[in-house]
This record gives sequence, C-alpha cells and structure tokens, in this order.
Amino acid sequence: MITKVRAASRAAQSGAATLIAPGSTENVLLRLWAGEEIGTYFHPGVAKLAARKRWLAGQLRPTGTLHLDAGAARVLREKGSSLLPVGITAAEGDFQRGDLLCCVDPEGQEVARGLVNFARQEVLLRLGKSSKALNTLFGDVDEIEIIHRDNLVLSSDRS
Repeated sequence: MITKVRAASRAAQSGAATLIAPGSTENVLLRLWAGEEIGTYFHPGVAKLAARKRWLAGQLRPTGTLHLDAGAARVLREKGSSLLPVGITAAEGDFQRGDLLCCVDPEGQEVARGLVNFARQEVLLRLGKSSKALNTLFGDVDEIEIIHRDNLVLSSDRS
C-alpha cells in the first residue's frame, strides 16, 4: 500500500488529482462518480500550468537549439513572452512540431526551453522575420509564435 500512497502523492505534486479506492468494493467506480466518499483523495499540489512547466523544465530532453539575438533573449528573461521568429538567428537539430528545444542567447547561455510550434524546415523559413513579413509570406495565420509562452519555461525557473 505504501507504494500506492507514494505514487498518488507524486502525482498530486505534479498537478494531478488522485484517488486510491479499494478495488474489491462493488461498483466502486460508479459510486465514486456519483460522489460517494470512498478511499483517499490526494489534492493536486500545484496548478496544471505550473506542473506543465515543471515537466518541461526537467522531464524532457531537448532535440534542438534556437539561437536568439540579444533583444529576444532579454524579452524572454524580463517579460516571459512568447518567442517570435524575428528574434531567432539560427536553428540546430532535427526537430518536429511539439519537440522540446533549448533557446540560447548570443553568448550560448540557455535562456529557456519550450515546445516548438513548427518543424525545423518551417522554422528556417520564418527565421528573423517580423509578423508583418510573415503575413505577407503566409497570409493570415493563427500561430505566429515559434514557442508560445504557455509552452516555455525560463532557465532561471529551472533552478
């Protein structure tokens, strides 16, 4: 039983609500769904967004690197904004949409990590371009961010 409690506690610390209930109880899932208080409930320890950022910061391995100009690095560090193409100077690695990438400043210091919205070839087409230039090239698009701020964690938050 101690392993179940530890697992439930870990899940709660990562933002997931967890319930341990006896499997031998008749119709246990239906009774739980109906609101009957059976078993032990573990409340989530952090908000889902905070848990997601913790997962991004420490559980995934980056598959590539985005090199940022000084302005983009500063905006990420100071404002925690989304990463736009205009501030990216180079892209390394073979990555696809949804992969985790490192973002580094001109000195090679890691600024942030995040889930990329485009595959490498699409990022290369957008490098250094302003939002206006992107609209001219691709028309009115829903997603202009290379990495949205909800999918980005600053390196200073990882320590």
